[in-house]
Amino acid sequence: MVIEMNQETATLGKETPDEPVIGRIKGKTMIECNDVSFSYDNGKTNTLDHISLDIPEKQVTAFIGPSGCGKSTFLRCFNRMNDLIDSARITSGSINIMGQDIHAPEVDVIELRKQVGMVFQKYNPFPKSIYENVSYGPRIQGVRDKKELDAIVERSLKGAALWDEVKDRLNSSAFGLSGGQQQRLCIARAIAVQPHVILMDEPCSALDPIATAKVEELIMELREKYTIVIVTHSMQQASRISDNTAFFYLGKLIEYDTTKTLFSTPSQKQTEDYISGRFG
Repeated sequence: MVIEMNQETATLGKETPDEPVIGRIKGKTMIECNDVSFSYDNGKTNTLDHISLDIPEKQVTAFIGPSGCGKSTFLRCFNRMNDLIDSARITSGSINIMGQDIHAPEVDVIELRKQVGMVFQKYNPFPKSIYENVSYGPRIQGVRDKKELDAIVERSLKGAALWDEVKDRLNSSAFGLSGGQQQRLCIARAIAVQPHVILMDEPCSALDPIATAKVEELIMELREKYTIVIVTHSMQQASRISDNTAFFYLGKLIEYDTTKTLFSTPSQKQTEDYISGRFG
């Protein structure tokens, strides 16, 4: 990964703390990351550099930082999506979810991804009906009973605040929905298999303000049941919907705290410079 810096941001980059930041937040831990480094080129260079932080259960944790800082790469470590890239690998450290090392030999990656669902930047419904999109995951898990599938589809669409808008056209193509509805459908598809964690990589970047507001409202509701980790370029969005915020720069964790504290009284000058718009 190539990271371009102008002279100002290169100077600001020198303000990175000499000692690695260790992020600890009050609450029961869902995801524990210990000294994680990650490389896209078989360990020649690290895109992520010795990151340690805990992500608490049933809260929204936001990752912010300029483009190319490693936040999406770090997010994809949690469900091992980076495994799909041949030369990519964790070069140090460990990631535990619910106390389980996700890289342990006994871990089934498919099962891991059932427990750690993902919603991508660009909404990506399957070329199927609304019903088939939501029921796809449960069917893969072996659910065959029509009544049970009906109940799962209804519960998931209600959980994604979409049921009232689509209940009369469940057999219609998912592509007939608006962009915001398609993104909420993807969220319904993710929660249909009842994961513990939902990862969201810029889920609102392709949406208009009205659709964004609906997705943000949904995220606020979902945190009552799920642990949510969201990557966002919008600091306003992070401040609106997250409980905790981690600021990344050039593959390093610069600061991690409650969202209220990080945005009001950041401990690092580099964080203050970023959230005040001096660079980014």
